[in-house]
Amino acid sequence: MHQASLRRWNWVHKWSSLISTPFLLLLCMTGLPLIFHHEIHGLTIDLVQPKETEPAKLADLDVVVRNGLAHAPGKVVQYASWDDEQPGVVLLTVNSAPNSDPSTSHVIRMDAGTGALLDQPDIQSGIMQVILQLHVDMFAGLPGKLFLGVMGLFFCAAVISGIVVYGPSMRKLSFGDLRFARVNLVRWLDVHNLAGILLVAWTIVVGFTGAINTWADLVLQLWCFDQLSEMVGEHRGRSRPQALASFDKAVAIAMEKEPGMRPSVVAFPGTPFTSESHYMVFMKGNTPLTARLVKPVLVDAQNGAFADARDMPWYVTSLLLSQPLHFGDYGGMPLKIIWAILDIATIAVLVTGLYLWIARRKRRVTRIIGADGRHTNPLPAAE
Repeated sequence: MHQASLRRWNWVHKWSSLISTPFLLLLCMTGLPLIFHHEIHGLTIDLVQPKETEPAKLADLDVVVRNGLAHAPGKVVQYASWDDEQPGVVLLTVNSAPNSDPSTSHVIRMDAGTGALLDQPDIQSGIMQVILQLHVDMFAGLPGKLFLGVMGLFFCAAVISGIVVYGPSMRKLSFGDLRFARVNLVRWLDVHNLAGILLVAWTIVVGFTGAINTWADLVLQLWCFDQLSEMVGEHRGRSRPQALASFDKAVAIAMEKEPGMRPSVVAFPGTPFTSESHYMVFMKGNTPLTARLVKPVLVDAQNGAFADARDMPWYVTSLLLSQPLHFGDYGGMPLKIIWAILDIATIAVLVTGLYLWIARRKRRVTRIIGADGRHTNPLPAAE
């Protein structure tokens, strides 16, 4: 590689790293506990367990909703959902109105087998919620998400440019050489280079999928304007029915239309991911991969009739596939532990990179100023 080209790549690596490192450190440190968020919630929040972990017979979902709302007077259900790690639980998200701000909602946990109330945990506050908000948007909403997405792309540029400069910088050394007999700066440089090249595949995957995830709000809004509008069709603009058709039958219709799939989330009429007069049942598959892919089934909430079903467009599918790669939560505890180890190793790469930049600047200043404080490189006297 020509020296001029190598200098350009070094410049890209240096500045893309410096710009993104503070924010990547924040994301890595907050991302570490989020890998185990289910387990941490189990330790920090005292949750009532269902009568049967996997009930043989499920309660009528209309009864589940009715019992849940009896403990939330004046509220309406916005979403119903099921968590793979809690198969005996139905989660009801309730709020003062269907289109109310999600930040004012709260979750009611219902026993899927008996239809009885389990509890109403406070998941909108606490240390894990603070960590989640820092990781997702730094408490800055959509602008914060998009900014972190740009930082993720800078990080990817740092990783790719690091690959390019790694070969020329290590041409006189064997792979994995760590020169512990040399000065601190050289030792840390070797650690930084080795850890960086070993983690290159993981850091690119996590960095790029993280950047994709920051576009989730925009992607879902695009789906609402595009696909959802087409699915509602001639019923667009119809008002919310005074009495909703059976929620239980709406889910049954969706399961009949999409055999081999199961309900993941149901958006109730009037919420952002459906129309004013339809249930939107998001179905998912049964394998680790297909469980991340959803298919929306639209059911008329006025007469309970099937309305439409279609596959998600490519841009939503790309988003959904990026999420398990980013979070590492599709392979159980062993994969979570691997993800945590790789996260800690990435923190080490970022910290050593920052140390190397600071140490080199100090050495440069020391060369120019001199150890005794005198300037060793004075400007030439004016003629």
